[in-house]
Amino acid sequence: GDHVIADAIDKNAKHTVTENASIPADMIGVDIGPKTIQAVTHHITSAKTILWNGPMGVFEVEAFAEGTMAIARALAEATKKGCTTIIGGGDSVSAVKKSGVAGSISHISTGGGASLEFLEGKKLPGIEAISNKK
Repeated sequence: GDHVIADAIDKNAKHTVTENASIPADMIGVDIGPKTIQAVTHHITSAKTILWNGPMGVFEVEAFAEGTMAIARALAEATKKGCTTIIGGGDSVSAVKKSGVAGSISHISTGGGASLEFLEGKKLPGIEAISNKK
């Protein structure tokens, strides 16, 4: 897929979209590109359950936020159509809030690492404490 590369993580950085898989040594990968946004959005529209853990790019810099914001909007639309959407991790939660669609997401958790451990089948102390009440 395509992606956005820049010479710095800065709002005034020179940046471009490329389909080249290797990023030049003097550049940084900062976002997904428009073709990748379209491809991911296409898959989102047919999904029944989605777990999103981690932004698409450096969304804190407006010039590199489009991929993350587009995916957040696509998740909100999917939720409205019956898809269960789960956001895990502080950065992803911040991105969804910044996009203005947090109210349209099924479940939001700031515990990204803990969420992934739970999915791996690991026991989490907090979950165990409330699950073992007698």
